[in-house]
Amino acid sequence: MSKYINGPGALIVAAVLGSVLTFVGFAMFTGTTTTEVSSKPAEKKPIYWVAPMDANYRRDKPGKSPMGMDLVPVYADGGSGNDSGAGTIKISPDVVNNLGVRVSRARYGTLQNKISTVGYVKYDEDELVHVHPRVQGWIEKLYVKAEGDPVVKGEPLYDIYSPELVNAQEEYLLALERNNQRLKRAAEDRLKALQLPIKAINQLKKFRKVKQNVTFYAPESGVIDNLNIREGFFVKPGKTLMSVGKLDPVWVEAEVFESQSSLVKKGLPVSMTLDYAPGKQWKGRVDYIYPSLNPRTRTLKVRLRFANKDEQLKPNMFAQVIIYPVDTKKSILVPKEAVIRTGSKERVVLALGKGHFKSIEVKVGHYDDDSAEILAGLDAGEKVVTSAQFLLDSESSKSSDFMRMNHPLDDEPSSDNTSSTVESATVSGIINNIMQEHRMVNISREPIKKWGRPAATVDFIVSKDVVMEGLSNGEKVDFTFHMKDGQFIITEITPLSDEPESNNRDNK
Repeated sequence: MSKYINGPGALIVAAVLGSVLTFVGFAMFTGTTTTEVSSKPAEKKPIYWVAPMDANYRRDKPGKSPMGMDLVPVYADGGSGNDSGAGTIKISPDVVNNLGVRVSRARYGTLQNKISTVGYVKYDEDELVHVHPRVQGWIEKLYVKAEGDPVVKGEPLYDIYSPELVNAQEEYLLALERNNQRLKRAAEDRLKALQLPIKAINQLKKFRKVKQNVTFYAPESGVIDNLNIREGFFVKPGKTLMSVGKLDPVWVEAEVFESQSSLVKKGLPVSMTLDYAPGKQWKGRVDYIYPSLNPRTRTLKVRLRFANKDEQLKPNMFAQVIIYPVDTKKSILVPKEAVIRTGSKERVVLALGKGHFKSIEVKVGHYDDDSAEILAGLDAGEKVVTSAQFLLDSESSKSSDFMRMNHPLDDEPSSDNTSSTVESATVSGIINNIMQEHRMVNISREPIKKWGRPAATVDFIVSKDVVMEGLSNGEKVDFTFHMKDGQFIITEITPLSDEPESNNRDNK
């Protein structure tokens, strides 16, 4: 090997040595090393600290809240989540852990509806028989002494002395003596019309002897209710002497809140428990839904039917009732505790990832024991906060517009469309709302054929280069927008005149 390097090789060696010497000299001049050059970026500092349980308690340094809890740092970083914007906050991971923040995904599912209410046991009124006299007279003997006494069909109830019944029997005997068929038939029909028992008519025909006191018998088996007579009472036609009710089956009348009335259908399964029989459960069905609401309580009365072979269910018993609606409709569900109800509207706190959170408004439908139905504002798969959300909401709501900055399913080009690589579109629409301070507009736009997207109402961010002055709600506009980081940004907007509309460029 040659002792010296000549030619092009010498030039290469000289260049490498020069670079090394230059770098070492720069490091010695600046007092840094190669390790220090690649050091980590400066850590972000909080702009203030806030009490975990009181968002209005702020301090410019760490400390304790009036309740003795550590203050939580709040950073100036507005966040860069896929829904970042007005109201988006960022919390450091250690604070998220200390607050015990838990999240859950919105999912498609079916509510396990269950209507819990109370009711009262009643007789089955379809089987309830009222006993009325058709003659006036005096009660000579009463065979049943109190309400609730059991009776069997055909057992005696009371004896009555009625001059009218005595006269009717004498007329029948007179017709029998004359052997006049027409008179016999008329007299017998009168006795039947006065409800003289068939047994008494047959005895009268056989023995030809008028009975002064006539015995009346139970028309059905059951128990006595509404006993309104005693021995010696004078009664007239139309007076209710007593009622005979059956205990198998029984009715239970329950009341359902107006908000739950749409879930109740005839034939739905029902379960019932009573305090006097702990652990025992009765199964029944919804038998009838009354046609009107109680104007005072705003509740809907529902009639339930239960078998009662052992007659344990007694009229006027207080019962706890559960009705099980059958709901096959699938909807977006979130844990019930994730919904923040303020009276005028409902909100949830979105977990945007990397410590970013934002409070947004949602439309809530029905609830069950565990979940809430979301009608608008969320998509399946999005994450919502289920614990410590009140602190996050109180901080986010100070600056949040409670609106979605983007909604990927609304305007994102479909993946199966050959034109989905187009990043911008021009379309016509009508302005619904102008949010000048947030540089946002809500527009009901026309379909975008090149993306295969139907008409929709969407929130758009207006670029800083676009002048928003002069725009007004209800105005029709042509606008161009593009997508950036999942957001829809208007780069050009032009109000349309009242002249006939021409097809926009992307819908031709």
